[in-house]
Amino acid sequence: MDRSEFIKKTLALGALGVFGSASKSFAADESKPKVYFTKTISPEKLAKLYKAMGRELKGRVAVKVHSGEPGGHNFIKPEFMKPLVDSLKGTIVECNTAYPGRRNTTEKHLEAVREHGFTKIADVDIMDSEGEMELPVANGRRIKVNYVGSHLENYDSMLVLSHFKGHQMGGFGGALKNMSIGIASSHGKAYIHGAGDVDRMWTCEQDMFLEAMADADKSVMDYMKSNIAFINVMKDMSVDCDCNSNPAAPEIADIGMLASLDLVALDQACVDLVYASEDKGKASLIRRIEEKHGIHTVEAAEALGVGKRDYELVNLGA
Repeated sequence: MDRSEFIKKTLALGALGVFGSASKSFAADESKPKVYFTKTISPEKLAKLYKAMGRELKGRVAVKVHSGEPGGHNFIKPEFMKPLVDSLKGTIVECNTAYPGRRNTTEKHLEAVREHGFTKIADVDIMDSEGEMELPVANGRRIKVNYVGSHLENYDSMLVLSHFKGHQMGGFGGALKNMSIGIASSHGKAYIHGAGDVDRMWTCEQDMFLEAMADADKSVMDYMKSNIAFINVMKDMSVDCDCNSNPAAPEIADIGMLASLDLVALDQACVDLVYASEDKGKASLIRRIEEKHGIHTVEAAEALGVGKRDYELVNLGA
């Protein structure tokens, strides 16, 4: 039985199962990080996923989302996340973009956030509105420092709530991208894209850029330690990012939601689910992932010790 056949059987049965990118067997292994899955996409199941992880985020809780470039419409809607954000007493956090648009200054970004309804459900903090702070990157392959929004220091814990989709530069966007590029300041985003050289933001060699994202993830994980958790929503999965003001329409059917304390395992599981999907519309998304060598971000993050690609998939049912 190959990997795709196994994951299909596991999800169809609604049973506990194991599906790892590097597994040589399908036997349960407690050393593997757990990735929790539910096919149903609803606020109630979102709360269930959070509880399944078994980690209570305490103190001042940041909820990192993608606020969506105006014109686009695929981002996770605020009303969907409201019950979970309320239960965490969380603050929605974002950082300004490094490219022209309506989110590259704090003033414009806050206007966009209001238009998209986020200020109706919670306080919103543009974390680099007052500058940036430096996080060291231990053993970084491409960058040795990561520049993040200075307000990160105001939070005790964080939920990284990501919309899994394609991406025109990274191949795909999930937890790894939402935490690396997403928490970086405007300057920090350019720095990561250029693998340490902001003047190469649009010309950097692809794998170097992906490795720089992994480096940035390493710095945030080291800073947050165990005060962080991750959820990916596999809905409205265009080949384009939520940063695109005119994204391509989604072609692959919605798959579900996943959660884990290991963001490497989480993103790997999402990629595996795309490949295992029986929907013919998956071809465009797979092509985007492969054209941009998207899986290399996952490979590089595992090599840095950010997480593991081999995981246990726990199906919570429909």
